[in-house]
Amino acid sequence: MVIFAKSGAGKSVTMKTLISRSSVLMGIESLTLDAEGEYSVVAEALGGINVVISPNSKTIINLFDIEVERTKDEITGRERDTLNVESKVEDVTQALMTMAKGSTRTKEVNELTKQIIAEAVSQEYASRGITSNPQSLYENSNSSNVFERRKKEMPTIGSWYKRIRQIAQSNENKDYEFHYSYLLKVMKQYIREYNGQMAYFDGQSTFDLMEGAPLINIDISQLEERFARPLAQQILMSWIWEKFVKKNSEDRKKARQKRVIVDEAWMLLPYPEAVDFLNKMARRARKRNVSLAIISQRFQDFYEKPEAQAVLTSSDTKLFLAQDKSEIQQLKEVFKLSEGEASFLVTCTKGEGLLKVGQDTTIIQITPTRKEFEFVETNMNKLVARSQKEEQDKNRLNN
Repeated sequence: MVIFAKSGAGKSVTMKTLISRSSVLMGIESLTLDAEGEYSVVAEALGGINVVISPNSKTIINLFDIEVERTKDEITGRERDTLNVESKVEDVTQALMTMAKGSTRTKEVNELTKQIIAEAVSQEYASRGITSNPQSLYENSNSSNVFERRKKEMPTIGSWYKRIRQIAQSNENKDYEFHYSYLLKVMKQYIREYNGQMAYFDGQSTFDLMEGAPLINIDISQLEERFARPLAQQILMSWIWEKFVKKNSEDRKKARQKRVIVDEAWMLLPYPEAVDFLNKMARRARKRNVSLAIISQRFQDFYEKPEAQAVLTSSDTKLFLAQDKSEIQQLKEVFKLSEGEASFLVTCTKGEGLLKVGQDTTIIQITPTRKEFEFVETNMNKLVARSQKEEQDKNRLNN
């Protein structure tokens, strides 16, 4: 699902209403990547979980975490446990590439750098005996008692950095010297041992996802917006894939209904590895009955990135709220809107929009109930005005 709306069109109210109603009425479990700190009140109202990632929080989410997944054999239809280490190495490598490039997105990080990063990541898993065998995740893997099995400690960014340093010391290839030197210099900022200013993803995870929670909100709003937040979005999407999506069965009869919401997804677009993972996440999640909802108020950024358009056009469900005139032609072009639909979107009021499912289109109006209004409205002036009106109505009745 994709949601596009200009600022003030009501997209956050719409998404909060959708989350709450789909949880209560349909039992859909949602997870939000909250870039602006807007969804915590919804999680509290639904009895969900709030997790804050910030430079000062004690919560650590480990990029290297890997989980067993249940896959369905296309011939026999039977499910079996698998551990896809190769895919995880690729995901971790992409995130480390984004970290190495930094906010400047330097061209000095190239395919040779990627090779060095990937080889060290692969060695990190191999050094702990983690292979494609699901049992290799556990210390005492030979035990038949599942309650006796203890999961191994995972590699971390810090342990990966130490491995890079060790390899660099024994390196004799002149072509590799610059890349080792560059990585050792720029990656220090992510390492806890060196008190790195962005070391909040270095270490064993201190938090695990609870199955069955109506809403898990991961709040990254306290991170710096230009680079730290999009980096966190990419790392967390990889972690969410392991902990939230992969655990869902490929058998739709057994799978729980889940949704992952990426708010302010435009932040990812300057970072090619992040965009690539967003596309992969959309394809992967669909197989496991997990929908990916992408929310943004800056459609032009997506329009100018052809590689990002794939995830938009492949989505079967699209919701458009009020749009700026400056972007409506681009929206019309990508989503094949009619003249009438385009005209409606530049004139509609807050909360109104077009819902497109496949080839079908309908006009909708999002109107929260009185109870929903208490936790979906973000405009404090409106909250105060509504409270005052209710107080006046109560006094009028008493008189």
